[in-house]
Amino acid sequence: MVEHIKYNNQIISIIVRKDFNKPGINFFTSNDYSQQLGYMNHPAGKEIQPHVHQSVQRKVHFTQETLFIRKGKLQVDFYSNNQKHLESRILDAGDVILLISGGHGFKVLEDLEMFEVKQGPYAGDEDKVKFNPK
Repeated sequence: MVEHIKYNNQIISIIVRKDFNKPGINFFTSNDYSQQLGYMNHPAGKEIQPHVHQSVQRKVHFTQETLFIRKGKLQVDFYSNNQKHLESRILDAGDVILLISGGHGFKVLEDLEMFEVKQGPYAGDEDKVKFNPK
């Protein structure tokens, strides 16, 4: 239900499948990731105390992306930082993936709807290096 894609003992991606179901609050990321991915499952009547988030300065060195597959099927191709193809996975509606490091490419296998969440503001062409699949 939770899959860690690794290369050279480093996690490059975390996939949470649509059937993951565990009570309470479950985070899949360590505190040093610039993007945190968690899952919450609470019963009716549970109250979460109101709060505001304080201004905290953070340094982000690499963009990390989270994709929420709403509809369809998506192939994700994982690459090392030197653009070597590592492996691929298929995501279905309801799956979530956090892309942490390395490279990635996508092939839409069925009509797709998805949400993407990542750090901003987007830096345009400075934010990524595109390459041809190998």
